[in-house]
Amino acid sequence: MRMRPPAPFNVETLLATAGPSRIVAKYAVGAVIFTQGDSADDVFYVQKGQVKITVVSRRGKEAVVGILPAGQFFGEAALNGQRVRISTATAIDDSAILRISRPEMIDMLHRESAFSEFFIHHLLSRNLRIEEDLVDHLFNSSEKRLARILLLLANFGKEGQPDIVIPNITQETLAEMIGTTRSRVSFFMNKFRQLGFIEYNGKLQIHSSLLNVVLHD
Repeated sequence: MRMRPPAPFNVETLLATAGPSRIVAKYAVGAVIFTQGDSADDVFYVQKGQVKITVVSRRGKEAVVGILPAGQFFGEAALNGQRVRISTATAIDDSAILRISRPEMIDMLHRESAFSEFFIHHLLSRNLRIEEDLVDHLFNSSEKRLARILLLLANFGKEGQPDIVIPNITQETLAEMIGTTRSRVSFFMNKFRQLGFIEYNGKLQIHSSLLNVVLHD
């Protein structure tokens, strides 16, 4: 009798069951999940929606350091000795967020080898994105940085078909992400629209032609 091959690993299936150490909570747009300075006792997973990660300097200047779609973990530094949050996480869509306690997360990583591999891949991908963001800030113009962020939000370069319609995101948030002013973002967005790289009819649509801005020297 032939053995049936094992089903492919599905992180959603593994994390579907809630319990005392795994709690799903719903957050409306603008709701704060955790705040900079809070105790870091849990790891979070975006089941639905999107989360904005921000940092505020001692002088009160806020910077957006990440926009996380469904399927992403955040707050994972709690596993590596971080006891106080160094950032704030806010829902920018109606979101369902799974909160996993630190002991439960560590136990899952030891117990589930497939999940451990999945999580390591997540961490490596996140580190690569951070390196790419740093290079982007050091060497590219604000126009290129904006084009790159829009393409990333539309999932260009990832497996499968890109999402040409990206979620609601304000020009203020885009300005904070690329380190420029809202007026500059508005100027470039209007330029991209006039060139046919983007469309805006209630929803922001991104076309692959926007790659021309990123690739042009």
